[in-house]
Amino acid sequence: MTSMTISELELYWVQIGCMGQQSPVWSLVVRLATDSGLEGWGEGQVVWRPAELGARRDFLLPVLAGRSAFDIEEFLTLEALRLAPLRCAVEMALWDLVGRAARQPICHLLGGAYRQRVALAVRLPAAPAQQAAQVGRELADKGFHTQIIASTGQLELDLETVAAVREVAHERAELRFDAAGNYDLDRARELCTELEDQGLQFVLDPLREPKLDQIASLRRQTSVPLAVSRAIRSPADMLAVVRCGAAASVIVDLQSVGGIQTARKCAAIAEAAGIPASLGCGPSLGIAAAAALQLVASSPGLSNCHDYACHQLQEDLLVEPLEIVDGMIAVPRGPGLGVEIDRAKVEHYQVT
Repeated sequence: MTSMTISELELYWVQIGCMGQQSPVWSLVVRLATDSGLEGWGEGQVVWRPAELGARRDFLLPVLAGRSAFDIEEFLTLEALRLAPLRCAVEMALWDLVGRAARQPICHLLGGAYRQRVALAVRLPAAPAQQAAQVGRELADKGFHTQIIASTGQLELDLETVAAVREVAHERAELRFDAAGNYDLDRARELCTELEDQGLQFVLDPLREPKLDQIASLRRQTSVPLAVSRAIRSPADMLAVVRCGAAASVIVDLQSVGGIQTARKCAAIAEAAGIPASLGCGPSLGIAAAAALQLVASSPGLSNCHDYACHQLQEDLLVEPLEIVDGMIAVPRGPGLGVEIDRAKVEHYQVT
């Protein structure tokens, strides 16, 4: 039997540019290897400086080495992995290892491929209203029929952008508005009042302070559906969202909750409560996106379109890029994450 004892850890700080005016995407890329030669990959939005990685690796390797990659739940309890994005990246690499050892995609180990293709929600760039509307039209032409409008934090500009995008895309795309925690309660109430006739799927995270009692209060004062993501960091948080009636929909962010296992638990709670849920994985260089697809494929409760930004990258870290057709993406069927990581690309885009 193939040994699954962790023997090696590599950390890379990788940055790849985006098309247009978008900022580059960066991630901490993690490579775990076993003493039998198998390797697994993960990525996370860990805010470390590239110069730190040597010392960080020297600290983490003795904690991880000698443990079985199968013992994922034990890894999730380690104090050394208390940072959620780091825990997410390491757990992702562990699942990749387990899938490769079993010669199965991760979704087969999580209950099976409930869905073969995943519908995507695409983010519009933070741009002037007419420019955002033009991009929305172009993305609708490419089959992206769920679009996310990002808040500027300025009420008048946000309302102008929503109106402009809705004018060109509302019959061809369902619209979400990500308020990104930019508003206090009074301004959020005003925002929601102005958006009540815009036909939005939901307004996400309207309040600066993600206090569930205030979100629940706001929800009672508006007919606009509200969604919550920033307040969800654990299954206990998801249960609190359900109990106080704060949201009509939820988005579980893979990085924020700390990985696949925790995200599954959060999604199960939302499903039991009858709350539509979707998954976010933050900016990704392709590795986290593949992990998200594996989780969505195996989770019936993750039924909404899923936040996806990889289409903006100039290149990703995969040998074969994930192909988007009509706003949907096929779940990769290879072992582990389902994709192969191009180590030459990792090293080429590494920041030292």
